Amino acid sequence: MDNRRSNRIHRFQSGFITPVDDALPDYMNLIGMMFSMCSLMLKIKWCGWIALFSACIGFANSRASEDAKQVLSGFMLSISAVVITYMQNPTPMKIPFLE
Repeated sequence: MDNRRSNRIHRFQSGFITPVDDALPDYMNLIGMMFSMCSLMLKIKWCGWIALFSACIGFANSRASEDAKQVLSGFMLSISAVVITYMQNPTPMKIPFLE
């Protein structure tokens, strides 16, 4: 015996699904470049780490159709910011709010 109600069964009709146009990767690339510039110019180590973290987020959320040069330049700039700040002052980073 079939317990389903035949008058309640509706066939699925696919609608036109638009892709979500979020700007998170663009914002993360912008934040990464700003923090890496602050890290390079002001010698602040945690700015370099935030830049590297935001570059990773921007890469993870980027679309396949985006230009890879922008993502690669964000990565290289953030990695160079971390490396240069530690080359100039190799002491461990002090977290500002824990001092």
